[in-house]
Amino acid sequence: MFFHCFQSLWCGTVDPSIGIIVNPRSGGDIRRAVAAAGRSTVEDKISIVRRIILGARATGVHHFHVNYEPMQIVRRATETIRDITVHYVNKRLQFTEEDSTIAAIEMSQRDVASVAVLGGDGTNRAVVKGWPSIPLLPVSTGTNNAFPEFIEPTVAGTALALVALNVVQLDQVSQPAKIIHITADGIEPEIALIDAIAVADPYVGSLELFQPETMKIGLLTRADPTAIGFCSIGGLLHPLSPNEDKGLFVAFAPVSDQRTSKIVHAPTAPGHHEPIGIVEYREISLGEIVTAKGEFILAFDGERKIRVPEGVEAELQIRRDGPQVIDPKAAMEAGRHNYLRDS
Repeated sequence: MFFHCFQSLWCGTVDPSIGIIVNPRSGGDIRRAVAAAGRSTVEDKISIVRRIILGARATGVHHFHVNYEPMQIVRRATETIRDITVHYVNKRLQFTEEDSTIAAIEMSQRDVASVAVLGGDGTNRAVVKGWPSIPLLPVSTGTNNAFPEFIEPTVAGTALALVALNVVQLDQVSQPAKIIHITADGIEPEIALIDAIAVADPYVGSLELFQPETMKIGLLTRADPTAIGFCSIGGLLHPLSPNEDKGLFVAFAPVSDQRTSKIVHAPTAPGHHEPIGIVEYREISLGEIVTAKGEFILAFDGERKIRVPEGVEAELQIRRDGPQVIDPKAAMEAGRHNYLRDS
């Protein structure tokens, strides 16, 4: 088979391995009921995992470290694929996002060269909490997908294998992502990949729902007018790419508030637009500290997470010290000569 040409390039003492972390619940939250979000089914995820593995196997990788999850997505995706070995890294389930965090921790302690993450922004955040420098290729199966990519899984598996086999060098086809770091007295340090938003609400409540008039301030690592959610709001105000060494600060107010200087009509959820009142927005430098004094709820990557008590000051700053995000196009272009041979 053609993949033998790739195997001959591997000179390491340990067979290369690719990781796959699947969130079986991604793409299925309440936004299917209150907005027009599509659903990513278990069958969809099975097909994606199968194609990732087939793409990687055709390139020469046969070992996969994966997370166990209740829908047994990887088992169902691989039950008819030969010449591969699947290693499950977790034994027990928490049935929360912590399962993704634990899987990432376990993979960081094994010889896993690159990892596919199936989920949305929240899933990838949970993974990065477990392995901050993880070399990952995020594959979109969530709702608000500013961080992961829509990519053909066969190509994703091929790109991951090219990295795992050292056909292409990781530092040539990836860069560290920007991360928002959040600290406050009495609260465990937190991170966000795309956005951190302070919401004037004393209760966490439903994780994914927001009333625009309750939003106070936001910090974004990227701002994309073609995205959904807070990333889209920022993008309509001031586009900012993942490659730029800066962030975006936004101060909100109700549309009717006298402080409001602009109103942006943005797609805050799939099929759902909202008028958002804006007090101000500006670029911020990496490492610049933004402070906010409670009481409020802090939401990370579109999900309300923690309550900051009244009088407690939270500090937020963006640094480029996140995961190594693999660019599949760059990997395929750098490795394309290995697919060519004289007839």
